[in-house]
Amino acid sequence: MNGRIVIVDDEPITRMDIRGMLEAENYNVVAEAADGIEAIEVCKQHHPDLVIMDISMPLLDGLKASKKILAEKYAKAIILLTAYSDKENIEKAKKYGISGYLIKPIMEKSLTPMVEVAIATGTKTREYEVSLEKLTKKLSERKLIEKAKGIIMIEQNMSEDQAYQLLRDLSMNKRCPIAEIAEMFVVSDD
Repeated sequence: MNGRIVIVDDEPITRMDIRGMLEAENYNVVAEAADGIEAIEVCKQHHPDLVIMDISMPLLDGLKASKKILAEKYAKAIILLTAYSDKENIEKAKKYGISGYLIKPIMEKSLTPMVEVAIATGTKTREYEVSLEKLTKKLSERKLIEKAKGIIMIEQNMSEDQAYQLLRDLSMNKRCPIAEIAEMFVVSDD
């Protein structure tokens, strides 16, 4: 299978047509939804690679649902479908991080390349987000360790190397990450 996809449209015929085109290209349609609220729920459950969603739907429109799905990382990418090409929706789509925008009626020759690119872009974006989260965590842990070293240096009258060695030794003896040990020194000093 080329990717896991959720189709969201209030028209069952449209969902059926899109499903047929996608399955012919070996994509796995994991769920369908008829409105934005259902879309959020099925994305929360399935975490698809891609959501193909109509903008104009009852209850919760596709733009608002997309914003929530992407913010919560329930899907890697979203392609919006619409019968109209209006600037306001395009601007909102860009602002929310939408990966593609197609005008109905959908043609297989335009859908398949858009799906392929959106899945690839969404996957790469998710990889960057995970890397950024790891780097941010490492940086905050490093800052915490540096702050703890400063506190230990002052309170214990130690050199920087001795303070760091104390943190390392405590980490090893307590079988606890050094950042957690450092946090204990910083919290107790606040």
